[in-house]
Order: sequence, then structure tokens, then C-alpha cells
Amino acid sequence: MLLTGCDSFSSDDSSPTEPPVRAGGQTTVESATANAFTFPAPNLTGSAVDKHAAGDAEFEATFVSAPAAVNGGVGPIFSNTSCEACHPANGRSQQVLAHISAPAAGARGGPQPVQGFGTTLEERATFGHENEADLNVAYRDSTVRLSGGETVTLRVPSYRVEDAYRPFPSDAQVSPRAALPVIGLGLLEAVPASVLRRWADEQARDDDAVDGEVNEVWNQAQEEMQVGRFGWKALAPTLREQTSAAYHLDMGVTTPRRPTESGAGQPPHEEADSLNNDPEVTAETVSQATFYVQSLGVPARRDTEDPAVRRGEEIFSNVGCATCHRPVAESGRLEGVPSVSNQQFAPYTDLLLHDMGPALADGRPVFDASGREWRTPPLWGLGLRELIQGHNTLLHDGRARSIREAILWHGGEARPARERFRTKLSGDERDALVAFLRSL
Repeated sequence: MLLTGCDSFSSDDSSPTEPPVRAGGQTTVESATANAFTFPAPNLTGSAVDKHAAGDAEFEATFVSAPAAVNGGVGPIFSNTSCEACHPANGRSQQVLAHISAPAAGARGGPQPVQGFGTTLEERATFGHENEADLNVAYRDSTVRLSGGETVTLRVPSYRVEDAYRPFPSDAQVSPRAALPVIGLGLLEAVPASVLRRWADEQARDDDAVDGEVNEVWNQAQEEMQVGRFGWKALAPTLREQTSAAYHLDMGVTTPRRPTESGAGQPPHEEADSLNNDPEVTAETVSQATFYVQSLGVPARRDTEDPAVRRGEEIFSNVGCATCHRPVAESGRLEGVPSVSNQQFAPYTDLLLHDMGPALADGRPVFDASGREWRTPPLWGLGLRELIQGHNTLLHDGRARSIREAILWHGGEARPARERFRTKLSGDERDALVAFLRSL
């Protein structure tokens, strides 16, 4: 319930409360170090421990040009050479990659390849090949005034595709995105699709601005439409699909499900090699890397008894943040990953698509996700990211440099919550809200 008519967004009730739900349920890791995102779930047992370790090695493996004795096959065009390079210390990348599409004439579906460029703008290439283009960004400042006279400067990005190997279509849809942290993904995969649909139905019935929806996407392996849940637009329905696509699109490494080189159909890369070595990784490699991210632990919350943190948690709910950043979820059974099955955990996401307004729009629809819609990202581990990653850029393209900036970029369905933060809270209340978010 949103207390929109109240003068205060927190209470003075300091009576004892129940302990908060553990961030990752039984997969919670008691670490607040720079390695906090790298630990396996502590409830892994038996052969699962060995499988996680094997997946860790695959996640860190650096690919090189073929032919090579080990890990050959990167490219001929690519964005990075390993999973770890996009997810340093299993966190978020500072590098921004461009997802691209040709206009789809109003019909919603999967990404439509841009002729000569595909669906990802590849900024790197192997020796003897030319990268597709460079993505460059320029910023201008925009000042936002908060109640009490405080001001925050936002960076407004402007992206340009430059130095393309052939003319880049002026009507192509370009969506810059940073790679997300990979902790807790098995828990999110184990939340039943029926639960996500129920959450969407509940929001549709509520008389407020929030109306999340699921993204129904194509599962290539199972050849059917399923609920998407991973990535900024909830494009991937399973972690295996996400992992296989990352090998192919981000590293240019072929898999059994995607056995065609990444430059196929894109001159001059289409005849990339004649090595007849596709697929360049086995199904087992994809399975091990998938299991690794499915079975990572989630770092525990910190400072939960701090009065400012407790006050900020109540404000978080009262201003409306918790409607989309849902605090608690429960997993069902995930086949082959008992460590994440039947857990109660605290991801702070509903995994649904929400209209975030024109300022954050990328204009690139994907299946049921419009050009203004984004999947609610989980907030667990938020307060550790700067320590782990060396930066604290937020939102899909890293334009926000702080939690305050990220909140102030929220529009569309989140605009009422943003305006309560901006105009109704005192400076101390805003500080408490940020303290709570940094405790996650």
C-alpha cells in the first residue's frame, strides 16, 4: 500500500522486527569483500561442487583465433574474448555494447538483423578482418532540483555509430547496454512462469501507474514461446539460451545450437574460415558454464539493524519502489540444480517489463517489450558493486553514476515514485533510502 497522502514516509516505530529474508536463501554467502560475487552457493554438495568448478574454468577461459590447441575460435568479429571479460568478478561491465535491429514494420518479434551487421555491433575483429564499427558516446549535463534545495547533475548520453566498415543504416535501432552481474541467476530461473504471470495480473488489477508484463520470447532449443526473464529486455527464457547466445554473439564462438560463424552473411566476414571446426565449443562446455552461473551464491545483506537502513527500507516501500523491485520471491524446482530449488530469497525484482518513459527509451522493441520497456533489474549486491567492480555505473547504459542519479532517471510507470523521492522526501529521508539500498 502506498502512503501517498502522508506527510512522513517513515514511522518512528523502533519495535523489534522479524529478521529479513536472506538475500539468496540457502545460497547466501557471508562475504562483503571484493570477491563476494565469486563464491559457489554454500549448499552445493557432491558432484555439483566439481561441476561448478568446471564451469568456473569455462567462464574464465579466454578464446583466441583458430586454429589453436586450446580455446580457439574467437571471432572473426566479436565483442569480448571470455565470459569473465564481460562480467569481471561476476559483476557488471563498464563497457557498453550495442544491440541493433532493423525496423520490424510494427510487428513484434525477435530482433531483426541489420543487413551487413546482424543484431550486435561487433567492435573487435581477428587479424585479417575488419571490425563492424565503433560505438561512441557524448554526454551533456542536465540538472535536477530536489526538495530542500539539493541538486543532482544527470548525464544525458548521445550515441553515434562511427567508422563502420560499410554505411550503417540510418534507420537501424541501436540499444547500448552493459552486461549485468551474474549472481543469483539460478534462483531467478527457478521462479515458476506462472508466478511471474500472477504478479503481472496483480499489478494490472491495482489502481496505480504500475502495470508490468511478461515478455513472451522464443526458446530456440525447445522451439517454443516461453516467458523471458534474463537480460535488460527479458529476451532469454533460460540461462542455457543466454549462455549459448553469449558465446556466439559476444565472442563469435560457435555452439551446437549456433554452429554458424558470427560473421555469416556479413561481407567480408561470411567466409570466415575453412577449418570445418564448428561447433567450436561442445554442448558440455555450454552446460558447465550455465551451471556455474546457476549455482553462484548471493552475498548477504549488511547493516540490517542500522536505524537509518531500517528507516530507508520503510521509505523504499512507502514511496512505491517495492512494487517493481519486489523484495521477496520463492523458487520452484529447477531441474539439475537442487541448490536453488524451493528457496525463499530477496532479489528485489519482479522480472517484469515496465514502461520507463521516453528518457530511458531505446526505441528497439523485442517480442513483447516495447522500445520504452525494460525488465526490472535485481538489486541484490547493489551496495558491494563499487568495491567489486571499481565503478558504480547504473541503468542499462551506465549513464547513472550513483543510486540517486539512477532513481532520478526513472520515468513512465516509475514517475510517481521518482517524484515522491524528488519532492516529498527530506534530505535525511533520501539519505536513509540510499543507505538501505547500499545494504543490499
